[in-house]
This record gives sequence, C-alpha cells and structure tokens, in this order.
Amino acid sequence: MFDLTIVGLENLPVVGPAIIAANHTSVLDSFIVPAILPRNISYVGKAEYLDDWKTKHIFPALGMIPIDRSGGDAALAALDTAAALLERGELFGIYPEGTRSRTGDLYKGRTGVARLSHRTGAPIIPVGLTGMREIQPPDAPLPKFFNAATISFGQPLLPGDHGDPAQDPMAYRAMTDALMFRIRHLSGQRYINQYAPSKAELEAAEHPTPTKERFDVTSDQPLGERRTATDLLNA
Repeated sequence: MFDLTIVGLENLPVVGPAIIAANHTSVLDSFIVPAILPRNISYVGKAEYLDDWKTKHIFPALGMIPIDRSGGDAALAALDTAAALLERGELFGIYPEGTRSRTGDLYKGRTGVARLSHRTGAPIIPVGLTGMREIQPPDAPLPKFFNAATISFGQPLLPGDHGDPAQDPMAYRAMTDALMFRIRHLSGQRYINQYAPSKAELEAAEHPTPTKERFDVTSDQPLGERRTATDLLNA
C-alpha cells in the first residue's frame, strides 16, 4: 500500500535481543516498522489505546505492551516486561523521544532506552523514518496510500560504548545523545535540544493566556514541573 525503501536491514541481528529505537512522527510508524521486519517485535503503548474500539484489539495483536501512564508501579511493570522480552532474545521497539513529534522535528531522547540496554546487554539499533509524516500527519484520520517513505537502520550502539554507569551516571545520557545523533543522521530531521512538547503545550504556546501554563520553547522544560509514570522508562 506504500512505496517503501528499506536501507541497512543487515544491521538488525538475525538472532538475539535488540532494541529498535526510531524517531516518531506518525501513528503509522508502529504499523510499518513491524511489517517490514523479518522478526517479531513488541512495543510499549499507552493503556488508553485499549479503551478505543479502533485499537483495543489490533495494537495488542501487534505486540503492544500497555503502560498506565498515571501509576509508577504500572510503568515499572512495563519496563520489567520489556527487559524480560530482551532477556529471552526478542526484539523490543521504543521511541526515545517518549512521544510522537507533532512538529516533525527530532527532540531530545530520554535515557530509558540506554538504561534498558545496560540492564539487558542488548544493542540499540537506531532507525530513521522519513516520509511517514507525509503519509499520515498528526490527527489525520487516514493515511495517504501509495506515498513514498524510507526506513533506514543504522549500526548498533553497544552498552559500554559510552562509559560505565556504575562509574559515571552520565553514561546513560551520553549513550542516549549518541543514539539521537545517529537517528538525526538517518532521518535528516532538525534536532531540538529539549523534550518533545505535547499537543496541549504547543496549542498553549500558540495561544497563551494569563491563566494557562504554556510551553517555553526556549527551554528544556514546560513552565512548571512535569513528572509522569513513564519517567521510569523514558527519563
């Protein structure tokens, strides 16, 4: 249904665990990547998908692990499940930005992907997706069939390549930043050194009011503190 170009698939291990870490600009990403892989892959997804009749069956069938973003224990359970998958030699998919980019830019990665790699010994395979946003942009009800997209797999990052977290806590951040640099090279996106804003934050930035918290696009954080259960996985 789409004109897909696949580059670098030889970088994916034939057997054994690996973390597939991609940029994320379209809801279609979680359908296309599993479809073109020669091996099964599982993702973490927000539990709210199970409340929608359109996704409650198809997402679990695709291997989604639901995560309740309102509770820390549920987020930790999802992280443990991801680690168990990797320890069994399977593939696990994650979006290091922690959410879909609504602007099309690439944002700062969260260190959960590096923590998972160090915990399990699994390599991280960077993936750059281009053209997916043009196929189905945010809030579009349907994709544009027969449009072109490219999925590029980069060379793996190995735990330990960027330091030992036991000796240097910044090793997680160094590995994550190196991963985002590789994804940027593969996707050609503009990189923004801040965490990805939500839809509500972008709307608030466009239409600020005296009583509504708005996203400060010049800083790394929204105005005020934001901490959610997914920080356990995506901090």
